[in-house]
Amino acid sequence: MLQPGSHPLHKFLGYASSEHIVSMSARDPFDGRGMPPNGKDHISTYCIRGVRKLSSSAWQEYTDICNPDAVVPLSDTPFTTPPQSQKRLTKSIERSVTWLADLLKYRAKSQPYQMFNAAPLYHAASNVLLHMAGGVSLQARKAFAENLVESLDERDIEQLRPFHRLDDGVAGYVFDLAPLRTALSPGLSSIVRGVSDNLGPQPDLSETPSELSKLLQASLRPLPPNKPRFINSAKSPHEMLRLMRDVGIDLFDAHWVQRAADIGIALDFQFPIPQYPSESASAGGNIQCAAPKVRGGGKFDLGHNLYHTCYSHDHSRLASSFLDGLSLQGKSDSVAVPEGSHSICPCGACSPIRPSAIVRHSIVDDLSFSDAPESPHTSQFLPPYARSYIHHLLHTHEMSAHSLLVMHNLSILDAFLTGVREVLARSDDDKAFIREMEKFCDMYDESMVVFDEGRSHWVEVELARGKGRLAREKVKQAERPSVGTSIET
Repeated sequence: MLQPGSHPLHKFLGYASSEHIVSMSARDPFDGRGMPPNGKDHISTYCIRGVRKLSSSAWQEYTDICNPDAVVPLSDTPFTTPPQSQKRLTKSIERSVTWLADLLKYRAKSQPYQMFNAAPLYHAASNVLLHMAGGVSLQARKAFAENLVESLDERDIEQLRPFHRLDDGVAGYVFDLAPLRTALSPGLSSIVRGVSDNLGPQPDLSETPSELSKLLQASLRPLPPNKPRFINSAKSPHEMLRLMRDVGIDLFDAHWVQRAADIGIALDFQFPIPQYPSESASAGGNIQCAAPKVRGGGKFDLGHNLYHTCYSHDHSRLASSFLDGLSLQGKSDSVAVPEGSHSICPCGACSPIRPSAIVRHSIVDDLSFSDAPESPHTSQFLPPYARSYIHHLLHTHEMSAHSLLVMHNLSILDAFLTGVREVLARSDDDKAFIREMEKFCDMYDESMVVFDEGRSHWVEVELARGKGRLAREKVKQAERPSVGTSIET
């Protein structure tokens, strides 16, 4: 037992069960490294102690104890060297179907399903999100989906009551793109496939957007269209938009956005694109806020590589596409935080807020500030953190740089998806989304060269510290005596 209570996993991770949805899967969906083959009753998965075998029965017990909001059953996804034979794909489908049935049976015994009337069918509440098996074979993916909607035999109906099909016990469908990219690019090295180095786009991937879309469509075609569809490891907003258009994907993870923060990328894009992007780039504040770099094709980068020395004296906010809170409030000393505004980046880096009361962390703070008057209960914006400041934090290996960039990048992604929902909500114009998507792809660079540059600079800064750093600094100072000596000899 991780923690006491009815939601031990929520408590262990620090998430309130009333505010957050926690899902639980056996494998990191972004890890495409090769692993030993799966067996009849187990999969091979990475953990803190290396590769371990995980059986279906053990996984059922783990999910029962942790009690997450959503559970992903085990799936027999091959992580061995592609391509896989027809026999291997058949085994993959059979095992994945069996493990789904085993999990549903186990949960039916331990906690009977609650029934509710959901037109047009009579369903049972379920929190199972199914990973769609079949690899890169269209026929295999179709066969797996058809297995889900086949009627159960009498023995299984008794054990899986009130379900009549396996799909009745599935709440939604999950697609992990990492193993699909690996299978579509068999020449890709294992190092590039690994999650630890997946910090940006890989230009040598051989898959095309249409290939991925066809694979996902093959899985979804036999299934009901009213269940949510999840994607893990999308690599760019361009790919997200295409998957929305071609496959009807409902939810995406934010992994690529968080990894961008790891390499010092501050995202700066908007959907739908502003009518006058040049004016948007210079709006707000007295300091010119430069837009992202324009590449050879005339397209903007998706963000700023703050490791680059050009940002060492750039004192503007992180995003040119959005205002910061202080710029909005102008010369006013106190303005309440505006709600529902999409023209402002609300993250803690762009729009930090002065606490309305003294933050007391312990009893000692109560004693220290017992006589201090409380400030008015109005939220006040503070100046945004500048690009130059985060550039400094990155080069000095300060953890706060990552925290600020993650907050900012997640806010940019949230605004991006908010814009998508607003465009889709235009009931009077069915083609609006496609037009806005084309404009976005014409404006922003999908090759994401800025990510490659950020990764290179990140590596350089990482290598600049650690064992032998002082010796290297002495050598550099000896080579450039005019600069002066910063290390005593």
